[in-house]
Amino acid sequence: MGSLGVLKNTTTVCGQLMSRSVEEMVSDMFKAKAQGADVVELRLDCLKGFRFPRDLGLLLNDRPLPVIVVYRPKSEGGEYEGDENMRLEVLRAAKDMGADYIDIELKVAFDLMEEQKFNQRGSSKIIVSCFLDTLTSAKEDLSQLVAHIQSTGADIIKVVSNTSSITELTRIFHLLSHSQVPLIAYSAGERGLISQLLGPKFGGLFVYGSIDGYPVQGLPTLHSLRQAYGVEHIDADTKIFGLISKPVSHSKGPILHNPTFRYVGYNGVYVPMLVDDLKDFFSVYSSPDFAGYSVGIPYKEAVMECCDEVHPLAKSIGAVNTIVRRSSDGKLIGYNTDCEASITAIEDSIKVLGCINGEALLPSPITAKQFVLVGAGGAGRALAFGAKTRGARVIIFDIDFDRAKSLAHAVCGEARPFKDLANFQPEKGAILANATPIGMHPSTDRIPVAQETLKDYRLVFDAVYTPRKTTLLRDAENAGALIVSGVEMFLRQAIGQFNLFTGSKAPEDFMRAIVMEKF
Repeated sequence: MGSLGVLKNTTTVCGQLMSRSVEEMVSDMFKAKAQGADVVELRLDCLKGFRFPRDLGLLLNDRPLPVIVVYRPKSEGGEYEGDENMRLEVLRAAKDMGADYIDIELKVAFDLMEEQKFNQRGSSKIIVSCFLDTLTSAKEDLSQLVAHIQSTGADIIKVVSNTSSITELTRIFHLLSHSQVPLIAYSAGERGLISQLLGPKFGGLFVYGSIDGYPVQGLPTLHSLRQAYGVEHIDADTKIFGLISKPVSHSKGPILHNPTFRYVGYNGVYVPMLVDDLKDFFSVYSSPDFAGYSVGIPYKEAVMECCDEVHPLAKSIGAVNTIVRRSSDGKLIGYNTDCEASITAIEDSIKVLGCINGEALLPSPITAKQFVLVGAGGAGRALAFGAKTRGARVIIFDIDFDRAKSLAHAVCGEARPFKDLANFQPEKGAILANATPIGMHPSTDRIPVAQETLKDYRLVFDAVYTPRKTTLLRDAENAGALIVSGVEMFLRQAIGQFNLFTGSKAPEDFMRAIVMEKF
């Protein structure tokens, strides 16, 4: 695999500052630099009570790093609603005063660039930008748009779009990888996030980030660009991995997999992928560059139809949480690393305290125990089959009773209607496993069972790992039960995924240290 070395691409990390006062924007410039920005974008249109030329001078004098001056009108997605001539005069003055970059809109670019005085002023580079409401244009149309923008005499071309689907982003990647001119291109919003993160791979000039404490939807933080994604290490040869899920914003995968890739010297990047249609996604992202995926809610069962081959364990479970694109033929191979991850996490927690009543002689400390499972989806199926292999007696509750019955039949267990869960009385010493999103951020105050029954469970496991200690686990611990966080399952299944993604053994101690520190 070899060492990644240092700075391997020419991508510039840009901090986008939308501060409300000049004083705050000056302070934010220093924060952005400390958090890893190479340059900052000053959105003058976001300032309240902007006073020209005084405030412009304050921003440009003694700036701690290069700046892009933007004064975006409302008609172009900005906030400025004043006199157009005054707006253009501010941009001319910014050039006179030595701003490193001036961002102007395509609609005014031809006129401004024809001004002799504007062209002769200073050494500022001119970014000509265009915002598209949709990304439905063909690749050829986008290429023609870039050529049109280039004809203004721009130093740098910028194309930003909305997007309704992650599959549309391949047009952005195609545009970047085939461009012969300095180009910034990405889509906004959560579905467009990977167009930002993968920009360095495909040749994007800038990647944008927000400063900590000022989140922008679809925009990574500067800290995450540097620390989690390591954008300076991404290049044309970087293999892409990601989590396919909906929602996806809760994922902790990037802060675990990316540092581990770098630790072992593997040239890969792991990104969150908000997918609306699985079949469309896999038909569009068929390049060998897209080398593997984690699969989350709600796709662990449905994704099996998209795999060319499914590992026997995953096939028997009926759920896939890991997909690898085989390098020899490009086929998608589905695996399940959830099963052993969840069951060994439960077993090891019991073993730590020591087996009782002759349990040490049994194949597993959960053998013959009542195993109460809430949720018969992908994670639930993995837990049910794992419990079955250990000889537990599985009882399944799911809001879809037919799904519960189907899973119960597959593991020789018992299905109960979900409405009965509130009054269900477990055997003393039973195990409870929550495999539903109940209790996941932001609805963290909910639990799937009646609180008074928790005293009868010996151990409570929660597949939810955001937050780390859910309300269910906290209540169970107060009731005297052993608790196992979904973080432990997450770590163990991620170790299995890393082995499959890279073809080498994961550095387990390193990964556990990350989880203990970051989760």
